[in-house]
Amino acid sequence: MYLTDPDPSILAKKMELVDKLLSFLPRDAVIDDPRETLAYECDALSAYRCPPMVAVLPRTTEEVANIVKICWDLDVPVVPRGSGTSLAGGALPTGDSLVLGVARMNETLEVDYPNRLMRVQTGRTNLSVTGEVESDGFFYAPDPSSQLACAISGNIAMNSGGAHCLKYGVTSNNLLAVKMVTMQGEIIDLGGSQFDSSGYDLIGLICGSEGQLGIVTEATLRILHKPEGALPVLIGYNDSQVAGQCVSDIIKAGILPVAIEFMDRPCIRATDAFSQAGYPDCEALLIIEVEGSEVEIEEQLAKIIEIANKHNPVELRRAKNTDEANRIWLGRKSAFGAMGQINDYMCLDGTIPVSKLPFVLKRISEMSKEFGLDVGNVFHAGDGNMHPLILYNANKPGDLETCEAFGAEILKLCVEVGGCLTGEHGVGIEKRDLMHIQYSADDLEAQMAIKDVFDPKWLLNPTKVFPLDASAKRRAGATQETAA
Repeated sequence: MYLTDPDPSILAKKMELVDKLLSFLPRDAVIDDPRETLAYECDALSAYRCPPMVAVLPRTTEEVANIVKICWDLDVPVVPRGSGTSLAGGALPTGDSLVLGVARMNETLEVDYPNRLMRVQTGRTNLSVTGEVESDGFFYAPDPSSQLACAISGNIAMNSGGAHCLKYGVTSNNLLAVKMVTMQGEIIDLGGSQFDSSGYDLIGLICGSEGQLGIVTEATLRILHKPEGALPVLIGYNDSQVAGQCVSDIIKAGILPVAIEFMDRPCIRATDAFSQAGYPDCEALLIIEVEGSEVEIEEQLAKIIEIANKHNPVELRRAKNTDEANRIWLGRKSAFGAMGQINDYMCLDGTIPVSKLPFVLKRISEMSKEFGLDVGNVFHAGDGNMHPLILYNANKPGDLETCEAFGAEILKLCVEVGGCLTGEHGVGIEKRDLMHIQYSADDLEAQMAIKDVFDPKWLLNPTKVFPLDASAKRRAGATQETAA
């Protein structure tokens, strides 16, 4: 993975930058001590680290606007940061950058039940949005595995999904409007309180733009009535490809569960040891949840169980109540943390057509042997959003590089079978140099032209998303590429 050297001319402006920030921000909101900036040296892609020059923690949109105006005048790159849970290096700083964290911007600004919307500052954590309204019978649908910690700002930047995106969609399907600060410090409002707001769909442009077009400080979110009921069924198989075929058959049958999750043996064992969920020791595990009235749940589960039984499961466990349902979900929700306790790993995020699941799982197994690294698979099987966890030893020379090469081949495979490089984690630095695989030079040029409009100096998260060779001219040769 290639990072960029800091620009000495920008580093020389550090004291001037800090002095200007302290003219309107409290001292505890400006972090410039090199020892304290280490807290911002990486996100959840912790294999790569680089402390920023400065980090700031504003509380209001106006403070954000003033901060970026200063950075614009001084030509200081800005790296937006939510909670730092990005698995693609989306919030990884450069040594000459300012990290702008929105963690202190965590207020609820409006709850409108008649119109089913909620307006929040974007430092608000994902799970706390539902926590605000669930006692009144509502919830916020996108539910990433990191929902306890991840911020709405990061969800918008990466267009995050979660286990229930099969039915409810990802962030873009649940985002109505944003307040955003441009790199020039202009505060703009995009979208509206309805999905069919007039004008261009600029929300569709901003959601998933990885902090490259502006800093979103407020978001208007769609909230939904809680379903009447929901129950999962757990299905175990002794063959991952058979489990993949079961998923494909369920989707082909026209059944729309609220979630279909997949885990293979390494993940099953790790998560069960960690959570004591009581999972069977099998090769592959499916968790399929349906919701609705009691009659609807019964009808859907009957069809799913009929399809599952055709593939000879080693275990089929249907939740009978909320406690049993929570136990089935317990391991899945803790999968990434559980795997992190037993091994260093890199989590991928390719997306494929559901019909290709059996073939892709087979090829990943074959490639695992070729590269000599184990893989644990846990993913949203219903929409083909795969999360292979490549296990490696961070202390063993060459292992990280082998892991990177293996991961690149998996993501190339996803594109080859008709999928794409990312489903919800974003491109960041992890997939940046693979963008040539999915997009032609003309495609990349069109995308970069959009960034030119919003950020003509290329100061917002400038070394992310686009291959460094493609963006070099726009970054004006201000940095030299060097191996991390």
